[in-house]
Amino acid sequence: MEMSRRCVPYTPLFKPLEKMKFSLISVAGLHLKSQEAYNKEADETYRLIPADVKVEDLMFTHEHYDHTDADKDPNLMFPIDRLRELAEAGIIGGVASKHFGMGYSMKLKEVYANTIPAIAKEIERSNADGVILTAG
Repeated sequence: MEMSRRCVPYTPLFKPLEKMKFSLISVAGLHLKSQEAYNKEADETYRLIPADVKVEDLMFTHEHYDHTDADKDPNLMFPIDRLRELAEAGIIGGVASKHFGMGYSMKLKEVYANTIPAIAKEIERSNADGVILTAG
């Protein structure tokens, strides 16, 4: 397995949390039940998750971790309802229009070179001010 030696750059906030909209990105094999499932062996693709998604419309198709509890409550891996609650309470400015689920792959160069830039471009075109990443 090849690991990156690049560090994650520090990015200071450019506005207060209560004015920022957030997008979720999960690498937990998350997608809508109506979307094509990920290839369980290796999949460098991603799925767009709309802001108005209902958690009962989400599912996970990874085989490399136990997602039994997340199957019961997808908020454990993709906390969209918690994000909505934070927005409703005025702690954050809102929920962005686009969210993403990613497939499982150990082809890290491919993910770094293609998948991540594609998602970043989608985020830049959305109304997101910040991103929350969740693992799988």
